[in-house]
Amino acid sequence: MPEICRFFGIVIKMFFDDHNPPHFHAEYGGEEAIIDIATLAVIAGSLPARALGLVMEWAVQHRDELLSLWNDARLQNPLHKIDPLK
Repeated sequence: MPEICRFFGIVIKMFFDDHNPPHFHAEYGGEEAIIDIATLAVIAGSLPARALGLVMEWAVQHRDELLSLWNDARLQNPLHKIDPLK
């Protein structure tokens, strides 16, 4: 699963040819959440509240880019990195 971003100890990843709905994985401190790109709802797992808030802030800023990466992953195209939250 390619890492597409890392910030404040949070790692964002996306699988190639993963199941719908379009989503990404966020890992922090041994915990993982799967987050729907369209709604930003947590569809599986959990993160500490502070980490989840940072992930949501980042995802709002990069939602279009995340969806584009999802489409690239489905086509088995290489994934580029997304800028971290600053």
